[in-house]
Amino acid sequence: MERIFEHPLISFKRGEIITFFFEGRELSAYTGETIAAALHANGIKDLRYSPIRNRPQGLFCAIGKCSSCLMEVDGKPNVRTCITPVKPGMIVRRQHGRGEISE
Repeated sequence: MERIFEHPLISFKRGEIITFFFEGRELSAYTGETIAAALHANGIKDLRYSPIRNRPQGLFCAIGKCSSCLMEVDGKPNVRTCITPVKPGMIVRRQHGRGEISE
């Protein structure tokens, strides 16, 4: 996994290790991590595909203001994975295009 474990200025308090699912693969994460951070730590950098040209997009703003991290989570499209905490058993899939518009 790609995570920072030591830093000269920041200390990291990690929660317990949980598992979630990404496109059929079982992955691990720490409680308190966002979905995007957990995916990135597991080597998954392409989070969705652009609506028009179908190009891969990864984490961009990491504060929920853009659409680069929109994914389908537990069957719900357009979830901003950069601000959504990962939960045990969660099912995450890449989103191709715009997904359905949520009301």
